[in-house]
Amino acid sequence: MQLIQNIKKMYSANNLKKIRESKLISKAELSRKTGLSFQTIDRIEKGYPCRLDTKRKILIALGLKFSNRKKVFKD
Repeated sequence: MQLIQNIKKMYSANNLKKIRESKLISKAELSRKTGLSFQTIDRIEKGYPCRLDTKRKILIALGLKFSNRKKVFKD
């Protein structure tokens, strides 16, 4: 049981979904704005790691500055 909780914590390491939904942007729209695939957006929202360049594209598409990255990505 503890292992499952640790895995869930590991894969919930960002606020992308919450911020995206607060700005009323769908995954498909964010995908178009960033040039990333829908599957990539989905994986990142689930907490999978991504490259710094990918984070930059997402932040720009959400209208955020790179200095605000800690609000979206906790790493």
